[in-house]
Amino acid sequence: MPHTTRAQRRPLLRLHPVKLVLAAAILATAWGCGNASSGGGSAAPDAAGPYPPASTTIVLTDRARDRALTVEVWYPAVASARAAADAGEPVERFFASSADRARYAALLAESPDSGPSRRTHAARDAAPASTRDGFPLLVFSHCFECFRFSSFSIAERLASHGFVVAAPDHAGDTLFDPTLPLTTDVLQIRAADVRFVATALLDGTNGAEQLPASLRGALDASRLGVFGHSFGSVTTGLVLQDDARFVAGLGIAAPFENPLLTGVSMSRIAQPVLYLVAREDNSIGEIGNQFIRLNFDQAPGPIRKVEVADAGHWSFSNICHLGDNFTPGCGEGVRQTVPGAPFAYLPIDQGIAIGQAYVTAFFLAELQGDAAARDYLTTAQPADLVSVAARN
Repeated sequence: MPHTTRAQRRPLLRLHPVKLVLAAAILATAWGCGNASSGGGSAAPDAAGPYPPASTTIVLTDRARDRALTVEVWYPAVASARAAADAGEPVERFFASSADRARYAALLAESPDSGPSRRTHAARDAAPASTRDGFPLLVFSHCFECFRFSSFSIAERLASHGFVVAAPDHAGDTLFDPTLPLTTDVLQIRAADVRFVATALLDGTNGAEQLPASLRGALDASRLGVFGHSFGSVTTGLVLQDDARFVAGLGIAAPFENPLLTGVSMSRIAQPVLYLVAREDNSIGEIGNQFIRLNFDQAPGPIRKVEVADAGHWSFSNICHLGDNFTPGCGEGVRQTVPGAPFAYLPIDQGIAIGQAYVTAFFLAELQGDAAARDYLTTAQPADLVSVAARN
């Protein structure tokens, strides 16, 4: 019998915790997959960049908090890694233990063929590309009870464009280690994880010595960004608010400032921000999306918003419809914008491709000064699904 997770035993908590609490707050307060290793070296954000992406797994140890974090690091590789990146490997390879690989394989076996991604497209432990100016560093924060590789296609696309992306498993908040609740206290723990990962990698300490030698010392501290999905989006907001080292941030499918997970104020976030919004988000619901729009209106710094029609909560991730755990945004559903109206979510590979393109365009524009990427952010691609807006 396949392993039964806590999320499977509590499906309503996974699907609707934010929606239900935000609704209560309103009453109380009056509230594709795109293949990152294919392509011909185009610098356009909706195509792979000039580098084959590579990845490696390290463990960083925060002794001050007695906390060890398994971290996946994606990075630009040398040209000779192209074949290995194209071939990829099974997603289960992200797990070190054979038991966890088997558990994940069992979840994949329960999932529809059109559901979660089954192969990566990054060369494992390949030699890093060389750089004279240093690589920008991005830290990714995953969703509640997810994994560090939940959005690996976006990380691979970013690596192909010259970024290093580090994603920790938030210990105690993964699907196979679900011991931490969805609370403000845990939000603080997750934000501390992100800050620690950035510090360790930039300083080359606390386990960062496990990185390939040519990557150590090749990260540009002046081009540090953060992004996250769902609970990771709120985590991103807290990091931007409290740590000025991070010069740009992006949130996927959740507002930074909200009455459920308090501690973030948009008034204290001056860095450039982009929100990627699933218009039919059936986890945070239309209530949560309205809070994203309110965040957008209240932001003091430059902010952009990309809304995607027919997208659900996990439409931009690699784990959509993984077993019974991550169904919002997959297959048939009911609209949030027209309550009760049935419809079909956009194909998962299309959602991933849109996420890849706009996340990459944002960080190319903000951390590499790419004018063409900045122009891309002003366009709706595809026009029948995407709408864009900007302030300041």
